[in-house]
Amino acid sequence: MTAIQPKPMLLSATLQSTAIENRPAQVAWTIARVAVGLLMIHNGFSKLADVQGFADGVVSFIGLPYPVFFTYCAAYAEIVSSILLVVGLFSRLNALILLFTMLIAIFFHLKKDGLHIPPLETASLYALWFSFFLTNGGGLFSLDTAIANWLGRSTSP
Repeated sequence: MTAIQPKPMLLSATLQSTAIENRPAQVAWTIARVAVGLLMIHNGFSKLADVQGFADGVVSFIGLPYPVFFTYCAAYAEIVSSILLVVGLFSRLNALILLFTMLIAIFFHLKKDGLHIPPLETASLYALWFSFFLTNGGGLFSLDTAIANWLGRSTSP
């Protein structure tokens, strides 16, 4: 007879990172998460520094309605999601939000400059990092992992 194991809770499963037992890799993962998150915060604040300029030069250019509204959405999404990514809280959700903003940035640069590499480079690199965190989570040294471990202990018999 086999023991019945409880199904993992959705929240716990979402928070749990891909398992890598290598501590140096986890330290590098954490450094990358913190560095990318801190660097991304600047992009949000730069939008807030010139809301109308970004609304006219970027949001209107790509054809979205309500350019000022979407400028504030992008700025606050980049600031808040980046801060949460730095501490590793809801890393996958915040990586998804940030990946979406980078895909919009890539679209803008393709529409404005074509396949000219320098404008695409930064947004593409950010998109790759956010794809990594979306796929793998925040890593061992994140609040996500701490919460998932706590939830695992609180649901075990």
